[in-house]
Amino acid sequence: MESLYFYLALILSTVFIIKLLNRHRNKNLPPSPFSLPIIGHLHLLKQPLHKTLETLSLQYGPILSLKFGSRSILVVSSPSAVEECFTKNDIIFANRPQTMAGDRLTYNCTAPVWAPYGHLWRNLRRVSTIEILSHISLQKSSIIREEEVYSLLRQVFKVSNIEPQKVDFKYLCTLLVSNIMMRMVAGKPCVGEEFACMDVGKKLLKEFKEVYFPSLTVNICDFFPILRWVGYKGLEKKMVRMHRKRDEALGRLIEEISRLNNDNIIDVEKKRTLIETLFSLRKSDPEFFSDDVIKSLTLMMLIAGTDTTATTIEWAMSLLLNHPEVLQKVKAEIDNQVGDCTVGGFHIPQGTILLVNAWSMHRDPKFWEEPTKFKPERFEEINGEREGFKFIPFGIGRRVCPGAGMAMRVISLALGSLIQCFDWKRVGKEMVDMTSGFGFLMPKTQPLEAVCTPCPSMTNILSQL
Repeated sequence: MESLYFYLALILSTVFIIKLLNRHRNKNLPPSPFSLPIIGHLHLLKQPLHKTLETLSLQYGPILSLKFGSRSILVVSSPSAVEECFTKNDIIFANRPQTMAGDRLTYNCTAPVWAPYGHLWRNLRRVSTIEILSHISLQKSSIIREEEVYSLLRQVFKVSNIEPQKVDFKYLCTLLVSNIMMRMVAGKPCVGEEFACMDVGKKLLKEFKEVYFPSLTVNICDFFPILRWVGYKGLEKKMVRMHRKRDEALGRLIEEISRLNNDNIIDVEKKRTLIETLFSLRKSDPEFFSDDVIKSLTLMMLIAGTDTTATTIEWAMSLLLNHPEVLQKVKAEIDNQVGDCTVGGFHIPQGTILLVNAWSMHRDPKFWEEPTKFKPERFEEINGEREGFKFIPFGIGRRVCPGAGMAMRVISLALGSLIQCFDWKRVGKEMVDMTSGFGFLMPKTQPLEAVCTPCPSMTNILSQL
C-alpha cells in the first residue's frame, strides 16, 4: 500500500511539474488562475456558474483560460472578444464538444444544435431555416399561437372572474408554450384545455417534460473520461434508459401521424405539422430524412423552443410585478395602441374603414410645385427612392402592392422600348382626354389611339426581331 501511495504521489508531482513548465513555455496563453493537478480549476466553481465566471473575469481579465479536468475552457466576457470569436474565428469554434448527453440523447448528433460543423449541419440548418422556421411557415402557424393564447386567457378568466385569485404563472407559461410547440410538431396539445386547470393537467405536463426534456448539460464524466469508462454512478446507463423511453414516445407519435397520412385522413387544407412536413421532404430525399433525423428535428423544436420561451415570459412578468409603475405604463401603452387609434390627434373608433385620397395628395400644391403640370423632371432627385408619403402609386404600409417591383420593370422595359424604337404622335390635333375614371388614372371615354412610325435608325433591328 505504501508503494501505491508513493507511485501516486510521483505521478501527481510529475503532472504538476509538467504543467508548471508548460505554463512558462506558452507565454501567449490567456491569463489563468492557479490550477490543481488532474482537476484543474473545478475546485473554484460554485453555483451559480455565471457569477463565478464573472468574479474570475474581473480578477484576470475578459479573456480567461480555465481547465476543467481534461477539457480546456476559454471564457470571454467582452463584446470585442465575442466578436473576434464569432467572426474571424467563427469556423474554429463552430463545433460542439463531444459529451455523454450528446452521444446518448441526440440520435447520433443529428440535431442542428449538436451536429458537427460540415455538410450534415448545413443541411439540417437549411431545413430548420427554410422549412420549419421561415417567415412563411411561422405565418401559417400563427392560428395555433392565437388559439393557445385565447385558451390561456379563458383559463385565467375562469379562476379570477368572481374575485382575485392566485395563479401558478410558471405552470401557465410552460403549459402555453408546450401546447403551442406540440401542436406545431404533432397537431395536438400535450394537455387539453378541459384538464388545464385541474391536477390532472399538471400531472400530464410533468409527464410530458419528463419524457421530452431530459438534461443535455455536461456532467463530471465529460471532464474525466475514465469515469465514463468505469460507469461512474451509472450515469450513462440512466441516459440510455431515458433515451429508450423518449424514443418509444416519439415513435408512437410519429407512427400515429404516419398512419393518418397513409389513410388519407388528414385534411389537405389543414396546416401541415412539422412531422408531416418532414415526411413530405423524405419523398424527395429518403436517404437524408431518416428516422433519426426526423426524430432529432422534432426534439429540437420541443426542447429548444419551449423552456426558453416560457422562462422569458415568466421573467418578464416577474420584473413587471416587482415594478408595478412600469406594469401600469405598459398596460396604458397597450390600451392606447390596440383596438381604436388616434390620427392627427383625433380618436378613430374601431372598425373604421380607411380611405387614402392619393389622387388629392399627388396634386396638392403644398407638397408639389405646379402639381397639375406634366413635369417628369420633378422626380429626378428621387433616384429611385420613394418621395416619403407624398407619392404612393403602389400604396404603402403592410398592404403595399407586392407587385410594385415587377410593375416598374415591365413599365420601364415596355415604354422605354416603344419610345426608343418608334416616333409617336396624337391622332388629330386635340389633346388626349385624360379625365380619369373612378380609382384609375386612365381615359374613361374611348381607348387610346396614336400614330406611330418606326425610327429609321431602328428599322434594321426591328426587322430582325
